[in-house]
Amino acid sequence: MQKQAPYLIDFKGIGESSIGFISVAENQQQVPFDIRRVYWTYYTPESIIRGRHAHKITEQLLVAVAGKITVYTQSPNSEKEEVFVLDTPSKGLYLPPCIWHTMQYSHNSVQLVLASHEYTADDYIRNFVDFKNYWK
Repeated sequence: MQKQAPYLIDFKGIGESSIGFISVAENQQQVPFDIRRVYWTYYTPESIIRGRHAHKITEQLLVAVAGKITVYTQSPNSEKEEVFVLDTPSKGLYLPPCIWHTMQYSHNSVQLVLASHEYTADDYIRNFVDFKNYWK
């Protein structure tokens, strides 16, 4: 029972090329949830696929603060993957609960994740068949 699909969020870049830029992500403004956890991934080899799971309740906002991250998503009631490319720190991908996702990284990428809940193993569905059956 899919409530919402993933979508891209553009963060306004404040500044100019001669001095640099800043982008802002605030609770309930650019970020559609209250942030309860922040983490980042880095030094991920290009040959490694990360993710391969869905969350039961956690919402996430993924940002490539460096490099390029390709995110593949699928809802439980769809056979088709959606592909999102994060290649600028002024763009984020909102992932609602119930979305299977995998990520592939460029060699220099750093991914920042803002999450709506603290980590708990019970929130994860790590088997794709279980994911497809969970919301039936």
